[in-house]
Amino acid sequence: MTEGTLPAEPPITTSRGGHTETKLTGNIGVGSLMFTVLAFSAPIAAVAGYIPFTIMFGGRGATLIFVLVTFSLLMFAIGYVTMAKSLPKPGSFYAFVSAGLGKVPGLGAAFLAVASYFLMLAGVYAFIGLTATELISSMGGPETPWWLWAVASWLIVSVLCYFHIEVSAKVLSVAMMFEVAIVLIFNIAVVAHGGGPEGFSAAPISPPTLAEGDFGVAFLFAVMIFLGFEATALFRDEVRDPDKTIPRATYGAVLTVGTLYIVSSYLLITAYGSNAVQAATDDPKGMFSDAIGHLVAPMFSQLTFMLIITSEIAAGIAVHNVVSRYIYNLGVDRALPAFVARVHPRHHSPARASMLVAVVVALVLVPLGLGNLAGVGLDAQLFGLGTVGVLVLMGLVSLAVIGWFARRGVPAGANLFKCFVAPAIAIVVLVPVLIMAVLRFDLVVGGAPGQNLGLLLVLAASLAIGAALALYFRASKPGTFAALGRADTGQY
Repeated sequence: MTEGTLPAEPPITTSRGGHTETKLTGNIGVGSLMFTVLAFSAPIAAVAGYIPFTIMFGGRGATLIFVLVTFSLLMFAIGYVTMAKSLPKPGSFYAFVSAGLGKVPGLGAAFLAVASYFLMLAGVYAFIGLTATELISSMGGPETPWWLWAVASWLIVSVLCYFHIEVSAKVLSVAMMFEVAIVLIFNIAVVAHGGGPEGFSAAPISPPTLAEGDFGVAFLFAVMIFLGFEATALFRDEVRDPDKTIPRATYGAVLTVGTLYIVSSYLLITAYGSNAVQAATDDPKGMFSDAIGHLVAPMFSQLTFMLIITSEIAAGIAVHNVVSRYIYNLGVDRALPAFVARVHPRHHSPARASMLVAVVVALVLVPLGLGNLAGVGLDAQLFGLGTVGVLVLMGLVSLAVIGWFARRGVPAGANLFKCFVAPAIAIVVLVPVLIMAVLRFDLVVGGAPGQNLGLLLVLAASLAIGAALALYFRASKPGTFAALGRADTGQY
C-alpha cells in the first residue's frame, strides 16, 4: 500500500459535557499532503495562464524571476517550518500569529485568513464557470451561462470536502498527476524539437534580461501563483508524523512547483524564441495552448483547457479544505460557535465547518452573479483580492516567527538563520510585493487604475473585526481569550 493511502487512524475521542466527541484524524503522508496543497496553485492553470503574463511584464527575464521567487518563498518556508516544529498546533497562520504577535492580532489574522480563502474559493468557481462556457463555445457547442458550471463545480467540491481528508487527497493526487503530465509533455516536446526557432539560449537566465521588463509587476505575478504551500501546518491533526510530514511537504511543495515553473517558463520562452514577449502580449491565454498544439498535436490545445477546468476543481477542493479547517479551529477555541467544531463521527472530518463554507460561498456568489450575469472580471476580482490577503498573512507570520524566537530563544535543532535571517529575508521580499499589489491593484483584480481599490476594505474589515472580537473576549470572557490560538489542542 503506497504512502498516503493507508487507512485512517482510529478516531480520537474526548469526553466533554457528558458525551463523546470525535477529533480530526488522518494518516496522510508527505506525497498526499504535497498534492493537497499543490492543487491549490493549480499548476496547469499557472503555466498556461499566469506564466505568459509574467513573460509579458518581465520579458525574457521571467525565468530568472521565478528562480528569485522560489528562493524568496523558500526563505518564508524555512521560518514557517521552524515555527511549526516549535509550536505543534494545527491553526497555521492563526496559531503562529497568536503566539508570535499576540492573541488580538492573531484572531484578526484568523478572520483575515477566513475572508481571503473564502474570496479565493468564490473566485475559483467563477473562473471554472467562465472557462467552461468559453471552452464549450470554442468547440461549437451552445452558449451556456457561466453560473451553471460554477454551481456544478460547487456541488462536486462541497460533497467531496464533507468526507475524510484522505478522500480529497486521493482525488487531488490524481488531478495533480494529469496536470503535471501535460506540462511535462510540453517541456519534453520543446526539448525534442531542439528548442524553438532559434534553439536554446542562456538569455532567459541571464541577469541583464531582468532590466528588459517591469520587474516589480512580473515578480508579483510570479509570487501569486505559488500560494497554497503555506497551508501545510493546518492539517497537523490529519497527517502521519506531523514533525516530519509537514516540513518535508512544505519544502517539497515549494521546490516542486518552483522547479516546474522555472523549467516551463524557460521552455515556453524558448519555444517562441525572440517573439516570446510579443506572443505573450498579443494572446497570453493562448500562448501555451497554441505552442503545445503545434509541437505535440492539435488536440492538446483543447485538452489543455479541459485540464485547466479539472485543475481548478482540484484547487477548489484544496481551498475549501483550508478555509473549513480555519473555521473548525476557531470553533474549537469558541471564537466562533462551538457548533462548527463538531467532527463527523464516521468520516472524522470537520463536516459542519465544511457545510458552512459551502453555504457562505453560495451566498456570496448568488448576489455577485445576479449583479454580473456575464461574469466578466468576477473571477479576477475575487481571487486577486483573496491573494492580497494571503500575502498580508505571510508577512505577519514571518514577523511572528521572529517575535516568537526572540522571546523564547533558539530551540534545539534550529539556528539563527532559521529563526531570524530566513523570515527577515521573507519580510524584505513580501513587503515590496504587497506595496506593488496595492499600487498596481488594477493588474491584480482588473479594471482601470484605482477603480477597485475600495475592495481592499473587505480585507481591512475582516482583520479589524477579528481583532475587535479578541478585545471583547479579553474584557468580557477571559477564559475564551486565554484559549485563542489553539492553546489547548486537545479540546476536541
